[in-house]
Amino acid sequence: MTDQRDQSADHFLRLIQASRRGKFKIYLGMSAGVGKTYRMLQEAHALLRSGIDVRIGYIETHRRAETEALVTGLPVIPRRTLYYRGRELEEMDLQTILNLHPELVLVDELAHTNIPGSKNEKRWQDVLDLLDAGISVISAVNIQHIESLYEEVRAISGVEVAERVPDRVLQGADEVVNIDLTADELITRLREGKIYEPAKVQTALSHFFRTETILQLRELALREVASAVERKIETSLPPNVQVRPERFLAAVGTNQETARRVIRKTARLAAYYHSRWFVLYVQTPAESPDRIRLDRQRHLINNLRLATELGAEVIRTRGTDVVGCIVQEVEKRNVTTVCIGKPHFNLIQVILRTFAFRRLLNRLSESDTDLIILS
Repeated sequence: MTDQRDQSADHFLRLIQASRRGKFKIYLGMSAGVGKTYRMLQEAHALLRSGIDVRIGYIETHRRAETEALVTGLPVIPRRTLYYRGRELEEMDLQTILNLHPELVLVDELAHTNIPGSKNEKRWQDVLDLLDAGISVISAVNIQHIESLYEEVRAISGVEVAERVPDRVLQGADEVVNIDLTADELITRLREGKIYEPAKVQTALSHFFRTETILQLRELALREVASAVERKIETSLPPNVQVRPERFLAAVGTNQETARRVIRKTARLAAYYHSRWFVLYVQTPAESPDRIRLDRQRHLINNLRLATELGAEVIRTRGTDVVGCIVQEVEKRNVTTVCIGKPHFNLIQVILRTFAFRRLLNRLSESDTDLIILS
């Protein structure tokens, strides 16, 4: 009875905290130059005319004349100045925003890495602090900065994006709006100097601004917003409407690349269904701390840390029967779908492991659990 009372109190506390939390809106784009910042500023003017206390916390105009013109007339919270490696740099003044406590603040460049010495390492962490303080935020980010899309973006563009935002940040947004342009419109804007200065145009045309790259990034952006709408619908359904809860489990080993791909792709599936998900690592005797290679142990630690950052619940267990351990966790946690990586075995390994794989299929089919093999 005491446990039930404690759970009820915790639930009510979460409701109170949620009501005090600021609202969060994200403008999402397929690339730089589609007009995310422009739209943020347009909306800020409309809100200001409606009597909302809206201020600019940080806006990056990239010296675009049409964007800079919209800054005029909006209250701006001055940036703080920091010195780093002999250079004077500007950063968003998080503490001043918290002290002034406006109703709503504009915070551009969500994936930005803060200057060393700042309270938080990343700007998205600053945004979470603002939301927790009851300040609403409108922000913007490009699709290539979403953590679980790292592999896909690299395959599409050939570029390794260093600054990334955890999927849970987007999933926690109250509204995600896609700012869309056709590939031809975007390239025209680039050639007209409306995105980058002339010296950078040719380089941009060779990377993110190729037509085929834009089209694929555009598809990713549209897909992400569609997922956000699905999540919104599910969370807005009346309590009496039951939805079968999906739960995903990613079974990973110590192979670095395979495990990272499985974790990221499972994160995408979980984000689409707005569901809980788990990452399971079964430590066999061959991978005990005194026998596993140091590089594999390091890769494992990094991958499990990535899983945590993406919102997974990490499960580490030991056993000689990997299939049995997977099935045990599936039953224990009511998992609906198990995700594994595509195996890369030599002939001897195929012969030895085929039986185990068939046993996994049989055991999962008995519990009506789906199995996805991710390439």
